[in-house]
Amino acid sequence: MHFEESDRLKNIPPYLFAEIDEIINKKQEKGIDVISLGIGDPDIPTNTNIIKSLCREAKNPQNHRYSSSYGMSIFKEAVSKFYKKRFNVDLDPDKEIISVLGSKEGIANIAYTFINPGDYTLIPDPSYLVYKIGSSFAGGIPYAMPLKEENDFLIDFEKIKEDVAIKTKIIYVSYPNNPTSASCDINFFKELVSFAKKYNIITCHDNAYSDIYSDDNDKPTSFLNADGSKEVGIEFNSLSKTFNMTGWRVGYAVGNCEIIKSLGKYKTNVDSGIFKAIQYAAVEALNNYEEYVKYNNVIYNKRRKMVRELLERIGIDYYKSDKTIYVWSKVPDGFTSKTFAKMLLDKADIVVTPGSAFGSFGEGYFRISLTISDDRLEEAMDRIQKVIL
Repeated sequence: MHFEESDRLKNIPPYLFAEIDEIINKKQEKGIDVISLGIGDPDIPTNTNIIKSLCREAKNPQNHRYSSSYGMSIFKEAVSKFYKKRFNVDLDPDKEIISVLGSKEGIANIAYTFINPGDYTLIPDPSYLVYKIGSSFAGGIPYAMPLKEENDFLIDFEKIKEDVAIKTKIIYVSYPNNPTSASCDINFFKELVSFAKKYNIITCHDNAYSDIYSDDNDKPTSFLNADGSKEVGIEFNSLSKTFNMTGWRVGYAVGNCEIIKSLGKYKTNVDSGIFKAIQYAAVEALNNYEEYVKYNNVIYNKRRKMVRELLERIGIDYYKSDKTIYVWSKVPDGFTSKTFAKMLLDKADIVVTPGSAFGSFGEGYFRISLTISDDRLEEAMDRIQKVIL
């Protein structure tokens, strides 16, 4: 028998990292040692104290029952305290915070909450794939906003056509940025607020990489630090990268109370909340974030420095940023993003992500993830050097 997919699903390409996993598995089945620098999935274990909290609360039968799609009060209070301490942003736990099953889920579902077929959405290019995919699933029309290195991969609002802005329902933004690793300052967010107010656009800022940086005096800021930000939008954040909890699927959205309420209305119809024991573990993480962030950044800063030095030795240029778990590198002459990635896979058994996979303006770049052990990362770079030099 044959069961035909919906037109909605047919129009969506296979998820990039599912394809990468399939390629890796096929090579490994043949006994080939593949090193993946593709997916941003931290190899650093979740801290023991967070795990202990999970185990303790998982034994409580009261935590085995349905949770709320909006999140437990104790979790939302921890998010509120974290935002006050980390960003000096005041949040009402009851009205301005909602739990999400990882920011990916929230980012996808915010489109279903507000997009009607034919509404425009503004999507950075290159960017995290879910902005565009979520928008398309909901019937929206994604419109690309080019991110160019000469502009430090910042959105140029003056280049957005007015007839497009007028039709736009949601703008997706992310700094520190995936895949480019670029960051922004408060002035950019002020400009974003002004643009969103002018055209009555819902702003969704993805702040998943807020706490991966090298300089304590240059920490990434929050979109909610900009005056008027709560009037126009929300910010998604996740415990995945900050606390090495990608598999736990716990995050949150914060900001405009009407947007939060509407997202909750949608979510109550499609999910039943996050396992309560996981939320208690998240509270432990958020309450002690400085300790965990410091530990992670020592590791990532060492790896970033090593990769950059090896790229310089090979002669590969890269974007100079000390944020996120990625190094955004330029493809050598004579290759496209895809042909270079294929060459590394075929000749060095190395997986990197071609920049074009994140959008057409990612062409000419490839992304290296820092989420493997130091020795494997060094071996991967040595393999790349051997096939290039």
